[in-house]
Amino acid sequence: MGREFAAYLRSLGDLRSCCLSAEEYLRDGFGENPAFSGLVAELDGEMVGYLLYCHGYDLDLGGRVTHIIDIFVREMARRQGVARALMEAVTDICRRSGGKQLLWAVYTSNMLAKGFYEKLGATYIHDLQFMYLPV
Repeated sequence: MGREFAAYLRSLGDLRSCCLSAEEYLRDGFGENPAFSGLVAELDGEMVGYLLYCHGYDLDLGGRVTHIIDIFVREMARRQGVARALMEAVTDICRRSGGKQLLWAVYTSNMLAKGFYEKLGATYIHDLQFMYLPV
């Protein structure tokens, strides 16, 4: 599904999207020092979606936050409540860990995702921009 997500983002113009190798995924998600956790969604016994997340802290909020790394639902399973169920599950995980907020980035051209998040009641952070520095 990671490759499907990367292909979807490339179709929207994201030239940076790539996929983890299976080895990296296993090491970083299930190794000695996991960098992320995840949820999977199934319909009729078939895996149709996933959500990866990690916990963090926000000094301005004075509390824990949960960062959504990726959320993806296969096209054939969209509009069936899968993404909503994944978001509800990660919201519950955030609350149980003492978290105050979910945070995530949305690729600018992903209008389908933007509309979905707005329907959930999500709000854009207009006064911040994400930055990165390769190391």
